[in-house]
Amino acid sequence: MPEIWLSYGPTEVVLDIKAENLERQIGSEGRNLSDSEIASKLQSIDLTKPTELVVLDSTKSVKKVILSLLEVCNQKSLPKPKILVDKSSLHLTKNMFSDPSISISEFDDSQLTNTNLMFVGEMEFDGLFGYDTISTKLLRRFGKERMLEAYEKKNGNLPHPGEDVASMEIAKKFTDGFEISAIEIVGNSSGVVDVSTGHPSSTMTLSKSLSSIAITEAGKHRILFISTGQETSNETLNKSLSALWNCAGSVKEEGLAILLSECKNGLGSESIIQHVDGRMSLDRLKNPAKYVDGMENLLFLTELQKQFKIGIVSVLPHHYTQDKLGLIPFGGIKESMEYVLKTYGERQKAVIVSDGSHVLLR
Repeated sequence: MPEIWLSYGPTEVVLDIKAENLERQIGSEGRNLSDSEIASKLQSIDLTKPTELVVLDSTKSVKKVILSLLEVCNQKSLPKPKILVDKSSLHLTKNMFSDPSISISEFDDSQLTNTNLMFVGEMEFDGLFGYDTISTKLLRRFGKERMLEAYEKKNGNLPHPGEDVASMEIAKKFTDGFEISAIEIVGNSSGVVDVSTGHPSSTMTLSKSLSSIAITEAGKHRILFISTGQETSNETLNKSLSALWNCAGSVKEEGLAILLSECKNGLGSESIIQHVDGRMSLDRLKNPAKYVDGMENLLFLTELQKQFKIGIVSVLPHHYTQDKLGLIPFGGIKESMEYVLKTYGERQKAVIVSDGSHVLLR
């Protein structure tokens, strides 16, 4: 019996599956950069100038790149850049860096005009923008008044991860107006695949690197188990849904996609919260007068549920997942596997996606 370990929150859970029930396991691809190669990618950064790193994603890849930058400072006896992070991620980021000499503090929105800022983030896929880049992150955070325009430019009511879509132009134009720099990173489950430095409008070209390692011709399947692949991608339901969008194209009509997402920090978007509270109708998602955070993910979820069933292994109350969002809730991975065999037959085969944040199934 194969023993497959899948990311779930800060730990991994084992999926016990018989060989005859395992159709295929899909993970992330790409050759990881060595430490010297990462350092080479960062050599254009002038560390003699005051620099403040704004951490947008507290992932392993981001940590590795920042540590590489700090090592250069040590070697050249230069002052270490200060690290700034949102209040919600402050504790997590402090845990990432144990060196007491590293200054880590809360990022204030008023600091956006500071030309010393260098934003650091890991690129993934996005259902609305095609790619989740530093530009799209900054638009979502600081350009909320422009998000309605980006939402209105969406390509239909289904997610389009990994595609060039009109919404991205809104993000690019927004960040073009700021004199800031960025370190954009492409990673996988085991390391850093590529790094680009410069203005966010130029570093977004890393989308080609991401697509080249992520796209997998997988065909259509009846059952998919999808793990996001890293803790930061399944802290909330809203964040983890991107892994589902990445795999949706490979789920058969009337099939079942089961998402492993601990969701220890809850639903993760104002739109989903309003919906479960009865304050956001699904009709409102089609032609909203105002953009509400996470609106597109709620729309994509309801539209995909017309095509196939969606299950979730999480700590969220069933009142939210089942009663309000129409998901099939499971208390654990074992329970979800038992459901598959009972519902679809003892011989049913399943595809296991172990790093849903870094793959794109076609």
